[in-house]
Amino acid sequence: MPTPTSPAVLLVIDVQKAIDAAYHAAVGPRNNPGAEQNIARLLAQWRHNGWPIIHIRHDSTFATSAYRPGQEGNQFKREVTPGPGEAILAKRTNSAFIGTALEQHLRERAPGAALVVVGVSTNNSVEATVRMAGNLGFRTLLVGDACFTFARRDYHGRLRTADEVHSMSLANLDGEYCEVVDTASVLANLLPARHG
Repeated sequence: MPTPTSPAVLLVIDVQKAIDAAYHAAVGPRNNPGAEQNIARLLAQWRHNGWPIIHIRHDSTFATSAYRPGQEGNQFKREVTPGPGEAILAKRTNSAFIGTALEQHLRERAPGAALVVVGVSTNNSVEATVRMAGNLGFRTLLVGDACFTFARRDYHGRLRTADEVHSMSLANLDGEYCEVVDTASVLANLLPARHG
């Protein structure tokens, strides 16, 4: 876990207005309604510490995608709007490492730093990015309550709630590609202990 003396990189994945498009919840609603608030809390602490923040923006190449550039959905959500000097990397696939300078950016500007991942969707771009981060040798922490996803049907057609999809994705990743943590534990390790 990062400490007040060991900086970490906060990687915010695809938290754009497009994620609120109705088609994402076609078979059921999202989970973690407080995810954006948790991301905002982490952003505030990272900014206070002066630690690096990277925002990943998905620029879809599909005509029907709400993430396609040139429409409102491509814009970052208000709670996670990048601040001055914060890196923004555009991607066109699910993994933030494919077709971007993310790996080079991390190795050159934050060598040895832990990577703390938040964003959407848990079982799509977040999972794809975390798998690659682990395989590339980055120490990766995935903040489970600062991510969310949507209900979907499994391979056999059974409806799975967003919590089920989210939980299985975390289970796939934890201990092999990353360490799954929560917002409170990250902040507790970043903030100086209170006395008195």
